[in-house]
Amino acid sequence: MSDSEKPRHIAQCLELAILLEVSANKPGNVNLTSSFEGTTCQHFLASAVASASSFQEAAYRGMLVAAGKLDVGDVGLGNLIKTCTREVNDWQGGGNTILGTIMLFIPLAVAAGMVPYSKHNELDLVFLRRNIDLLVKSTGAWDSVHLYEAIGIANPNGLNKTNELDVNDSLSKERLIKENITLFDVFRLATNWDDICYEWVNNYTLTFDFAYPYLIEQLRSKSLNTAVVHTFLKILSERPDSFIVRKLGKKTAQNVSAEAKTVLEVGGMDTAEGRKSLKAFDKRLREQKNKCNPGTTADLTASALALCTLKGYRP
Repeated sequence: MSDSEKPRHIAQCLELAILLEVSANKPGNVNLTSSFEGTTCQHFLASAVASASSFQEAAYRGMLVAAGKLDVGDVGLGNLIKTCTREVNDWQGGGNTILGTIMLFIPLAVAAGMVPYSKHNELDLVFLRRNIDLLVKSTGAWDSVHLYEAIGIANPNGLNKTNELDVNDSLSKERLIKENITLFDVFRLATNWDDICYEWVNNYTLTFDFAYPYLIEQLRSKSLNTAVVHTFLKILSERPDSFIVRKLGKKTAQNVSAEAKTVLEVGGMDTAEGRKSLKAFDKRLREQKNKCNPGTTADLTASALALCTLKGYRP
């Protein structure tokens, strides 16, 4: 692969990961056959296409870092996230669709740009992970400001008021600059209540150490849809969804996780009992206008798919 082809290739891998995630029949989420009020699968498909140009730019900046032409601290992760969020917002009218995924994918794209590809167009995940760690720890205060502005553009649900650097407080951005609070610092403050932030601070441990290995194992013997649904259920069964925690409390999120575990224990998509249990689980998650939507789990599933596509997986 030539240098000129590499950023576009990385962007296509990440765009494909989003498309594969939304097209799987995950319980409680928007997919090809189920919508939310005001948000359909088409909004997610448009979001995937709209995000590609930002992923390509992120990968290009990673290549500049690798070539010694750009300092790692000047990559501008926050601005890339904001630009991508604005593009997604401009290209569809379904509200916040993939903000969490964008926050996970932008560092992935830059880090992938920094890694040399093999002759088979695969990249080394060990080097990829090291680069992610370097990138997120090299952020600055302006990255924090741009992230806050991205959240303002996406206007996601479930953002509760906090006592420290509340994203909805207009004075927070002034504090970020005045006190030189980096984006890594901001995410470190939020690790206890947001798993996207947890991933940034803990070098994507849920993605690399848990979700991706499970997904790869599933793909060896199952269809793509089954593998993605089972991975989603596995993540949810082991990690109460932080989006549900923020909206409905820890107890509700733990109950949802227990149900996901039960679905897997009776066979998931592989057995008649599992499929019946999955259908009932999906129905319960969609009650009260989809209040129990495991949105963060979907983002983590997309992140695992991103590693697959970057490693060469194709449906």
